[in-house]
Amino acid sequence: MLRALLQPVFFVSMAFAFYTLAGYPLLLALMACFRTRPVFKKSVPRTVTVLLPVRNGDHWLRGKLNSLLSLDYPSNLVDILVISDGSTDQTDAITEEFASTGRVELVRIPGGGKAAALNAGLERARGEILFFTDVRQEIAPESLRNLVDCFADPAVGAASGELVIHDGTTHEEVSVGFYWKYEKWLRKRESRIHSVMGTTGCIYAMRRELAVPLPAGTLVDDMYLPLAAFFRGYRVIFEESAIAVDYPTSLDDEFRRKVRTQAGVYQILRLCPRLLIPHRMWVAFLSHKFARLLLPFALLAAALSTPALRPPWRTPALIAQALFYGLALSDLWIPDRFPMKRLSAAFRSFVVLLAAAFCAAFVLFRPSDHVWKETRVRTARPAP
Repeated sequence: MLRALLQPVFFVSMAFAFYTLAGYPLLLALMACFRTRPVFKKSVPRTVTVLLPVRNGDHWLRGKLNSLLSLDYPSNLVDILVISDGSTDQTDAITEEFASTGRVELVRIPGGGKAAALNAGLERARGEILFFTDVRQEIAPESLRNLVDCFADPAVGAASGELVIHDGTTHEEVSVGFYWKYEKWLRKRESRIHSVMGTTGCIYAMRRELAVPLPAGTLVDDMYLPLAAFFRGYRVIFEESAIAVDYPTSLDDEFRRKVRTQAGVYQILRLCPRLLIPHRMWVAFLSHKFARLLLPFALLAAALSTPALRPPWRTPALIAQALFYGLALSDLWIPDRFPMKRLSAAFRSFVVLLAAAFCAAFVLFRPSDHVWKETRVRTARPAP
């Protein structure tokens, strides 16, 4: 009786995994061919407030501010708010140095987290457009102009830029970079259809009148704020000509970042339960965001139900899973110069990201600030 119940569990779980990883991308590619909605772009000067939340970011801040001040956009239309979130390093002093330009303002708040910092910035923002960015990534000079041009389309409420990661030097870093390329491929096609369900946190913009205060402890402002525009009838689009550049991260750091972002999706579901009710991008949300939360549980169910399979399914399924997870585990000991490393690193990255999605569920039982960890990068150009 138990075996009869478990066999369908295996096949349903594997079908769900296949749809999430391959079926939905194929469906999305097909939909994007027939339902493309272009964005009307025009250069219309608009005032912009840059919101840059920082906690102890003095290593990056000087280079970041130079990058922002060098943007190819009328300087008289841009003001920059550096929100120092309880910084104890030289963040405040460096910001004060740039205040003499008349375009940079320091906002100090007690350490309250990124959501509190952004709320403080929203209270002081004067621009028609808000430009959100983080301290580490360098912004390409034309990025702000390209984002603002999108708001000539009255249907656009928020616009996300693209994060470009420098090529990694190890197979581990390459595998992490490949995952991000896969993610961007999905977002570009969702944007062509109508909207993306989240923006790139280090480079996105939105209309000031659509921004709402963030609930305390919000983990993914780059999802919560764009959704505020989406549910008011606006599009959230992906603009690949607006570029932020970052350095490769290790798999350990990517695990911590993924735990936070996936925990943020759980949090968003609690804050915006109407995401589960049919809307314009309902299929995309369920297939892209929600399915990612369920994927580790589906694969775990498949693994646990495999011994209940009848021949000829049981032996091939056991061997395939043993090889896959065994090779992922062996990656810890395979030298980077070995040809097999390319495959083992990819398998291990996939398993680690699955584990991150699994661990993210525990945000339902712990305070959200427990999942915030600083992201470290392997290589960084020192601030000039």
